[in-house]
Amino acid sequence: MPLGFLAAALLVIFSHPTWHLMTIGAPIALCGLVIRAWAAGHLRKKVELATNGPYAHTRNPLYLGSCLAAAGCGVSAGNWWLGLALLGCLAAVYLPVMRAEVRETRKLYADDYPRYAEAVPLFLPRLTPYRGPVRRGFDWRLYLARREYQALMGLAAVMGVLALKAAKILNLGF
Repeated sequence: MPLGFLAAALLVIFSHPTWHLMTIGAPIALCGLVIRAWAAGHLRKKVELATNGPYAHTRNPLYLGSCLAAAGCGVSAGNWWLGLALLGCLAAVYLPVMRAEVRETRKLYADDYPRYAEAVPLFLPRLTPYRGPVRRGFDWRLYLARREYQALMGLAAVMGVLALKAAKILNLGF
């Protein structure tokens, strides 16, 4: 989390946004947050294996959503090297975490996980949904309990500052 705040600050400080770039990047970032929200509403951590919603397409929709949000912010910021650095940092953090989560999930759900892992990619989504044994819908209480709305507030703040910079209202001197 602290790395995310630092990355957002650097992105904003060293950004060179334009309205054109923001109209491309903001929808990408918002798509990432929609995926994160959708995932948060399906995840019953350590209660049951999540195989519904976005988990029917990728085993790590929260990380996929974060990467899309970061990519969208990078495009909006107009600083390609910082955007690539941000995605590199995410990969450096998320890849070891995903491997550790595979080991933990394999232990927790030894009966169901192997079949699920064989059918559903670790990160990049499959187009057709996996049909797991348990079917559950989106639960707003799970979304709210995970405070996923904070990501939306953070994205709104970053995009707001970028919009002020694009409008030449805010100049941070870089």
